[in-house]
Amino acid sequence: MIKAGIIGATGYAGGELVRLMTAHPDVEIVWYGSRSYIDKKYYEVYKNMFQIVDAVCLDDNMEELAKQADVIFTATPQGFCASLINEEILSNAKLVDLSADFRIKDVATYEKWYGIEHKAPQYIEEAVYGLCEINREAVKNARLVANPGCYPTCSTLSIYPLLKEGLIDPSTVIIDAKSGTSGAGRGAKVDNLYCEVNENIKAYGVANHRHTPEIEEQLSLAAGEEMLINFTPHLVPMNRGILITAYASLKSTLQPDGTRAFPSYEEVRAAYDKYYDKEKFVRVLDKNVCPETKWVEGSNYVDVNFKIDERTGRVIMMGAMDNLVKGAAGQAVQNMNLMFGLPETKGLELVPMFP
Repeated sequence: MIKAGIIGATGYAGGELVRLMTAHPDVEIVWYGSRSYIDKKYYEVYKNMFQIVDAVCLDDNMEELAKQADVIFTATPQGFCASLINEEILSNAKLVDLSADFRIKDVATYEKWYGIEHKAPQYIEEAVYGLCEINREAVKNARLVANPGCYPTCSTLSIYPLLKEGLIDPSTVIIDAKSGTSGAGRGAKVDNLYCEVNENIKAYGVANHRHTPEIEEQLSLAAGEEMLINFTPHLVPMNRGILITAYASLKSTLQPDGTRAFPSYEEVRAAYDKYYDKEKFVRVLDKNVCPETKWVEGSNYVDVNFKIDERTGRVIMMGAMDNLVKGAAGQAVQNMNLMFGLPETKGLELVPMFP
């Protein structure tokens, strides 16, 4: 059995980690970390865990936890993991960090966008960006994995094949995103009150959302050149789910008659199939079927598809996923499975919930 500890077990992502790993046949949770609920029984915080989890919440002593656990998950605010990580911890346990502390390879970029000093820059280069479908082999040998953000996961997987195959102009990518309120975390905020969110949709973080440099970095690696994107997220009145609608100009080729031809549906579809045909958790939908959040809810699936707009020469790339599963806890478990040599899908073959 893999002994796992969770720092931040009472947040939304931490709670989802508990839900998934409680049912994982090869995992025993030995530490439910929560600074806000120390000594309180876990099921008193999340009553769905009554008679399932009888343990009490512990503090955030990562050095002690590393002596008891094989893997540590830090589902904590930005800056927390970097402030505690050290060589002793990493020599005793593997670490999957669900914050942004080790996702971005440039320290100055991280500090600019997150507005805090990075406390452990010496581990940034070592950290593996844990988007399994792209970095699977590196994850297998990692002791520190930076679990990707929710928006970057859905955005990257929706766009990645067309950049890798050179079918779109990298300078034209625009991403429009929608997320349920759980993406903002469990902390009390006026903007997330029922009366603020219900019957409302709003853009936020316009031109300065913190996931922008993470998305740019991953798409730049796919394109083989530095990219700048427009990324605009929106808050919608639902608990879970992310929907990405991205736009880019297709690259055209000059024909003998002087006209320009754009890639066909079959060529674009072939690009998606090339990268995802054997991927369990990325489902390329049938022609003209648009991804919807309700068909991935509660699962580790990402549904992607595209539509070519021949009138404008652009392609619309779409993706939908559960922000708490594939966008956080599910992906973290997927990374853990790879790190410990388990089947990547173990504990994650969840049928999406409906209704």
